[in-house]
Amino acid sequence: MIENDDKPILWYFADPMCSWCWGFSPVISEIKKNYASQLKIALVMGGLQAGETRPISASSREEIFHHWHQVEELAGQAFSFENALPDGFIYNTEPACRAVTTVSAIDATKTFAYFTAIQSAFYTQNKDVTQTDCLLQLAEESRIRGDKFMVQFLSEKQQEIVNKNFAFTRKAGVQAFPTLILNKSDQLDIITRGYAKYRNIAAALDKLLAN
Repeated sequence: MIENDDKPILWYFADPMCSWCWGFSPVISEIKKNYASQLKIALVMGGLQAGETRPISASSREEIFHHWHQVEELAGQAFSFENALPDGFIYNTEPACRAVTTVSAIDATKTFAYFTAIQSAFYTQNKDVTQTDCLLQLAEESRIRGDKFMVQFLSEKQQEIVNKNFAFTRKAGVQAFPTLILNKSDQLDIITRGYAKYRNIAAALDKLLAN
């Protein structure tokens, strides 16, 4: 997923339809800005509810909204609740994850921006990011050629790539998103399982990178 060099790798396990990852968006942006010279950040698609086929239930909707309110309060990220998660909505995160790996394959420099664009569309604009036409539009707005996106997105190769992301997530033992794992000199250190403030992550990174 990322070429080897002398820099440690910070594996960022996330899902574009994970509300805590949306809350974590400003934190990972700060990490990218402040640690760019010291490490590489590799985004891994977690597949929060990849392959879900059942429409969301009323109780599940209430539970999800409860998490959204928690994220809004703790992380300060905006959510649009009106008309969100309508009846019949299927919370399948696989297409959004595959779209991120598609953009990464076309232009890796746009991966994080596109990931954030999906999050923003879903949480603040009530866009249905489980649908191909929505993901295509977001790709085009990110200056990715639509025809190129569609060929990649619908390919067997891209399906294999996103499935490898999901498999890597399971192999790493990740059970909560976001999760950060630092890979330095063949040693793996968990920085956070779930949402954490920037100052706590920075303190952990500084200690490990200094050793």
